[in-house]
Amino acid sequence: MDRPNVLVVLSDQQRPDSCGVFGQALPVTPRLDALAAEGVAFHEAFTVQPVCGPARAALQTGRYPTAIGCWRNGIALPPGADTLAERLHRLGYQTGYVGKWHLASSRGRGLPRDRPAARFERRPVPPERRGGYHDAWVAAADLQHTSRQFGGHVFDETGTRVDLHGFRVDALTDIAIDRLDRFAADRPFLMFVSFLEPHHQNDRLRAIGPRGWAARFADFSRPGDLPALRGDWRWNYAEYLACCASIDANLGRLLDCLERAGRRDDTLVVFASDHGNHFRTRNLEYKRSPHDASIRIPLVICGPGFRGGVHRRDLATNLDLVPTLMRAAGGDDDATLDGRPLQDAATAPDDVLVQISESQIGRALRTATHTYAVKAPTRNPLAGHSRPAANLYRETHLYDNVRDPHQRRNLVDDPATVDVRSDLAQRLAERILAVEGARPEIVRR
Repeated sequence: MDRPNVLVVLSDQQRPDSCGVFGQALPVTPRLDALAAEGVAFHEAFTVQPVCGPARAALQTGRYPTAIGCWRNGIALPPGADTLAERLHRLGYQTGYVGKWHLASSRGRGLPRDRPAARFERRPVPPERRGGYHDAWVAAADLQHTSRQFGGHVFDETGTRVDLHGFRVDALTDIAIDRLDRFAADRPFLMFVSFLEPHHQNDRLRAIGPRGWAARFADFSRPGDLPALRGDWRWNYAEYLACCASIDANLGRLLDCLERAGRRDDTLVVFASDHGNHFRTRNLEYKRSPHDASIRIPLVICGPGFRGGVHRRDLATNLDLVPTLMRAAGGDDDATLDGRPLQDAATAPDDVLVQISESQIGRALRTATHTYAVKAPTRNPLAGHSRPAANLYRETHLYDNVRDPHQRRNLVDDPATVDVRSDLAQRLAERILAVEGARPEIVRR
């Protein structure tokens, strides 16, 4: 087969250091580690928006969240969005999706005119809101509302309820394997499997893994950014790792399914997460901050064009998935996309623009050496929910990621950093102008 099959496995709120290939000492992710040993591991991969809906919109479209109007949770993809699935469908791919979608409903303030209020959190997602996944669909608009870690339901292609039995990751994998087995052998496929774990259950503010698994990871090494801060990691981290281990075991089941069908060698496998998790150490919840704990993601790609056990340290983002998979499938490169094909390391950017919503109207620039962040000065606590951008920002954070990789010391008030901050403020304003079409004022300290 000239064009590879594509399997994307997406976790939710997973830190890279939960994975052996990215530094975890405990045996949490043996199947991912083995996949990385065959393929390519990206050690400097980032989300461009550290919250679920916008991150997933970026991943599905290859465009910045503000460019497609999905700058916060609760805004659906634009009608007719040219998504990864639509692009591969035009190339003859079968397209399927299983799990958490999070891009069907529109609610709250500041909705784009082409997306009036519509709620599907507990209802089946209609076909026109499925982002081009035409051939297989067993999913929920918001999996938190239709299921818990044990039990619940999703909806299939016809909108019929499908009950989940056992641990949620296992149940969704059962469904994904069933749909993989249904794909025709004479056409390539895109299968996207989206887990909710290791995200905390919202109504309980804690991760919940398979029963008894957390005991395996009770003797965890504390990630370097957490011990000096409060948060809830002390009683949450072992359970979090248990969730990650379950996802890894089910990644293995998916790979075994491909092996049995004789499709493993001609399938490009992507493992990633939508954003990270700082365990309530940087603000009162788990993400929506400029810190690496929020924005760094695990990324491993294995298959045609990505082999050899390579470890890359060029900057990559979730915007890169669409152009990478389009090139792998033989499609044309699209200059309108905000990402770049990862097949070519020489095209790596010098920095990453991060947009932050809901907790603030914020922006950050992540370079190989520094993180520089700003936010709009507003007393309205809902400003980050009601407006996608601002014309004025004030600097809030500067970290030297070489000397302080765990970002323990904020240097934004240090007089010795005035020149560094001046340079990064200039670069950030230029990046915002290029992506958002307006150059903001950045007020320095």
